Amino acid sequence: MRIAFFEDSLATNFAPLTLTRPAFELLCGQFSARERGLRFLDVTEWGAFLRSSLVDVYKEEHPEARVNDWVWLARQRTLLVNGRWLATGEGIEQALKAPDECVGRCGNEIAFMWLEQDEAPLLDELHWDENLARLASTRQSVAVDGVMVQRLWDLIDCNSDVLCADISRRPVPQSQTPMGPHVPLSPHTAIGPQGKLGHHVAILGDAANVFVDPTASIDPFVVIDARQGPVFIDVGVKVQAFTRLEGPCHIGAGTQLFRANVKAGTSIGPVCRIGGEIEASIIHGYSNKYHDGFLGHSYVGSWVNLGALTSNSDLKNDYSNVKVPVCGELVDSGSPKVGCFIGDHTKTAIGTLFNTGSSIGVMSMVLPGGELCPKHIPSFCRVWHGGLDEHFDLESGITTASRAMGRRNKELTAAQNRLLRQLYQQTTDERQHAFDRQHAKRRGHRHAEKV
Repeated sequence: MRIAFFEDSLATNFAPLTLTRPAFELLCGQFSARERGLRFLDVTEWGAFLRSSLVDVYKEEHPEARVNDWVWLARQRTLLVNGRWLATGEGIEQALKAPDECVGRCGNEIAFMWLEQDEAPLLDELHWDENLARLASTRQSVAVDGVMVQRLWDLIDCNSDVLCADISRRPVPQSQTPMGPHVPLSPHTAIGPQGKLGHHVAILGDAANVFVDPTASIDPFVVIDARQGPVFIDVGVKVQAFTRLEGPCHIGAGTQLFRANVKAGTSIGPVCRIGGEIEASIIHGYSNKYHDGFLGHSYVGSWVNLGALTSNSDLKNDYSNVKVPVCGELVDSGSPKVGCFIGDHTKTAIGTLFNTGSSIGVMSMVLPGGELCPKHIPSFCRVWHGGLDEHFDLESGITTASRAMGRRNKELTAAQNRLLRQLYQQTTDERQHAFDRQHAKRRGHRHAEKV
């Protein structure tokens, strides 16, 4: 079958994370929406329809995909899947069982729809939402499982449940345990790098909820707590002594944990280096939080480095709902537990402190001044002595990104370089508005001091 993942106009609600990736590449549970669809469906060809600014980078990352390819879309019947649909495995399979002339709706929103080849010319990038809604209105609606996420904090709120669903449906490979597939570990044991059981690794709860790849290396005196949910430790993970993992959680391939306290509802992408305390957070691949510090109810992009003792608040003293700046405008999250949201390539220095519900954009440089940072730090901005500094050096930022990627044997490609430069121009107004608000606030303070 053919499947195509698409973004709708609400993809920008997930900034700053969707400045550098389409909405269907946001991680929740073990997978992104695109990964989940390809894993649980028998797909022969797949395509992606996304913002034009992301096309070149996405083609590099996924050369097998048909990206914004309208000719391909018109060749055969294709299942269209909304990138904001957070579907369980069962929910995705509902698309295959649904009648041909129907539209799957999660709530009142389009989750999926079968597109006939002669209908493809009716869609276009500029009017995708309107034209798709017009086609959907001609079909019978079928209610489907899952959640249509609206904001980044929705992904955090759903992460525990999605982790449980993903891990329960994910088949354990034959090599997963030395005893064969789906064979649970024994209590108080874990699989080491040679498939041997280490008696100094404690498993609390049902050992059948602990999945450790045989290539993972787990030191003695590690505690894996599966009483609240499953724990999945992927290929090549290294877990240092005195680390505690609480399910549900997922530790991605090649990640290293250094005396970390990983609490429930946490997903850590591949090739990360993680230490300190993490609770109910999602971290994309190739990001580092090596040292002590707290990260809670937060969402972190790729190639982020959080310096020693970097911490965030995820609960206000009065327990009221947290408001989060999205593209500079405050949005009520409807939740009292919200941390911070950090875009790709951002770096923080030692002792950085983020307030509840902070938004930090792409390639920001946060240099703390012994106080809480601004809640809104636009992309390509520097924080200095607790305030926004207008003197950001883009060339220096790109050079730093290239060096950081080189340390993981990755390259900052020409397409990625162009995207970062385009984003710098695209976010100019957001930065200027933030600077203007800061100047106005400082003028107000000076006036108050004179009075």
